[in-house]
Amino acid sequence: MKPTLELKISQQLTMTPQLQQAIRLLQLSTLDLQQEIQQALDSNPMLEQEDFELDSTPSSDELASGLTDFNEVSKPEQSDETREIQDEWSDSIPVDLPVDSGWDDIYPSSSNYSDSAADELAARTGITETLQSHLEWQLNLTSMVDIDRIIALSIIDAINDNGYLTLSLEEILEELRPEFDVDLNDVEMVLHCIQNFEPVGVACRDLRECLLLQLRQLSEKNRNIDNAYLIIDRYIDLLGTRDYATLMRRTHLKEDLLRDALQVIQSLTPYPGATPQYTDVEYVTPDVMVQKRKGRWTVELNPEIAPRLRINDTYASMIRKADSSADNTYLKNHLQEARWFIKSLQSRNETLLRVATKIVEIQREFFDDGEEAMKPLVLQDIAEAIQMHESTISRVTNQKYMYTPRGIFELKYFFSSHVSTSSGGECSSTAIRALIKKLVAQESPKKPLSDSKIAIILGEQGIQIARRTIAKYREALSIPPSNERKRLI
Repeated sequence: MKPTLELKISQQLTMTPQLQQAIRLLQLSTLDLQQEIQQALDSNPMLEQEDFELDSTPSSDELASGLTDFNEVSKPEQSDETREIQDEWSDSIPVDLPVDSGWDDIYPSSSNYSDSAADELAARTGITETLQSHLEWQLNLTSMVDIDRIIALSIIDAINDNGYLTLSLEEILEELRPEFDVDLNDVEMVLHCIQNFEPVGVACRDLRECLLLQLRQLSEKNRNIDNAYLIIDRYIDLLGTRDYATLMRRTHLKEDLLRDALQVIQSLTPYPGATPQYTDVEYVTPDVMVQKRKGRWTVELNPEIAPRLRINDTYASMIRKADSSADNTYLKNHLQEARWFIKSLQSRNETLLRVATKIVEIQREFFDDGEEAMKPLVLQDIAEAIQMHESTISRVTNQKYMYTPRGIFELKYFFSSHVSTSSGGECSSTAIRALIKKLVAQESPKKPLSDSKIAIILGEQGIQIARRTIAKYREALSIPPSNERKRLI
């Protein structure tokens, strides 16, 4: 073959650094975006954040949209002449401050904050206490000899997050015996001491011991507590299977006495370690705000997560077009980066607002009537409605939250699969889960609804759904099966 030269025209998408930056900002969460903005402000002298107090007050439309001010982006490069606003700034700042002025005269003292605000700040920034650290703190306040303290630390290390002892006393003894001269009675004595710590019921080996320990530590003693102690001590298996007929026959208790004893048992904590004070508190900042105004649902960006950025006039005025020096090139490059960053931030906010607005438009009935009115929705529906790619919608809805009068929801919450109805329509899986939750809440505790019965009830409402699908949705809602929901009271 003879080699030849050919010219071909083709199209291809090139991932430029600017496009990569726009995509990366689009998928960032609120916290990551704030860190990215702060990093850009620290590294790029051309970027600055507008001060609402010093600059002109933004209009209500700007605050409602929450979009960044990008007027400075479209302006041409500045000349060497100083702007008029810089002269006003220079005139408003005195050359010398008063000699007798103090720190508190310029900056407000921290003592102005109320105690409640300080407590809230401490709660948000404080280190979360674990169950083990809480038990060790109580151990340090207990008078013990050194060998007992070593045994106590070994027991505390063997306690899981639910508050139960994961090792037997013999296994703990085997770990200590090579180095220390202790016996099983010593380990058991220290265990009883730890079981008197808070939370009540900690360091127990099984559920029976945990509930009995909580009953023993109740200050008030009455007949109901004695009956509850008898049920847990001897017939906890019957209590687990909810065989109340056999339980009444074995304990010789009438229905009203058994009901009162069960109320006492239900007030106990089966997992003493899994209490809120030992779990991490997560705070969510919503990206968009949904409110109903004059009968219409409106969507706005949260101004707190969309700061107003602009180009620094002082540094921009130093750029000279015909100058190719290192300093001038440095300023030009940072000016271009600042413009691209602001443009990418604007694109992110506009896309987020468009997606959230379309979601609210489609799920308007959910905001009016609740979960039962949720419509089936997939990413492709939003992508076709706003003429964007499905992958872009996926990035926008990931780790983005919406504040509504019904609570704070992740944007992905509004997307769900569907089930066909007898009338030829579709019903959202979220709405079906809400209906299952409602039916279980209204059922008789003595005769709870089975999965098959729930499927029949939904079928009568026109929703054709299989029993195994009901079981899957019920498990997703953390609702136990009907035999475990059966109650005497």
